[in-house]
Amino acid sequence: MIFDIALPLAQEEAASTMHLLGEHLLAALLFSVVGVVVFSVCLLVLDKITPFSIIKEIGEEHNQAVALIVSAIVIGVSIIIAASIIG
Repeated sequence: MIFDIALPLAQEEAASTMHLLGEHLLAALLFSVVGVVVFSVCLLVLDKITPFSIIKEIGEEHNQAVALIVSAIVIGVSIIIAASIIG
């Protein structure tokens, strides 16, 4: 008799857990898409405000100083986006 009562409760708890997992997966997907869009916009703005072509300087001229600065900006923007998603 005890087992008959416990079985529906376990099924209800499993369904609730799956629903919660689905909500969290949807939120993670949404935040990932928003983060990638914001990151892309930041890179476009960075490319527009510099007086030179970042792609040309890094790719063709092999300018390591520009690559280092751009990588620092990329890491900084990524940390800000991650903190806003978590927070």
